[in-house]
Amino acid sequence: MILRCAAVLFDVDGTLVDSTPLVERAAREWAAEYGIDPDEFLSDAHGRRTGDRVADFLPPDRVPKATARLDALESTGTDGITALPGAMDLLAAMNGLPHAFVTSMDRQQLKLRTTVAGVPVPPVVVSAEDVRDGKPDPSGYLLAAAHLGVDPSACVVIEDAPAGIAAGRAAGATVLAVTTSHDRSVLTAAHHIIGDLTSVTTTPEGVRLAL
Repeated sequence: MILRCAAVLFDVDGTLVDSTPLVERAAREWAAEYGIDPDEFLSDAHGRRTGDRVADFLPPDRVPKATARLDALESTGTDGITALPGAMDLLAAMNGLPHAFVTSMDRQQLKLRTTVAGVPVPPVVVSAEDVRDGKPDPSGYLLAAAHLGVDPSACVVIEDAPAGIAAGRAAGATVLAVTTSHDRSVLTAAHHIIGDLTSVTTTPEGVRLAL
């Protein structure tokens, strides 16, 4: 199956890079400091900006400091950060197909995790600082498409989390989900669902899925 498109917009954490051990360790330490149930916090944290998730638990006046604290904890190590299966091969063989990263991480986190994982970063990146509203708002994907000079509806978005899938759908893109961080049952809003990127290749016309 070929998903014809003018560009591919990649989520990063959970789609190209696995930093789950680091994120969970930091979140559990942070949650203990703030008297928050870590499992409840983590249940819907993936794929969203840190500050947006923190705001679900703390009053507005405490959010900036608490977010900075969690960001600091996440930046103290690199344990367990790796490229996910198929990510490196896919990025090395895009066949001239324009692509961008759209991440809920800030640029410092993105640089750290992609460097450790060895994932090459394209010229066009939209990170947490670049949009007013994070996923599931479509702003990040709309901005990335604009930077690439393509219509969002002509893009394939590759995501791993419900919030990112919702953002891609709201942008008008075709959404391909990978089950690298969530069960298939919560990814059904995507147009297509696959296990990981090992079954994905590209042609100049689009994304090929080996189903």
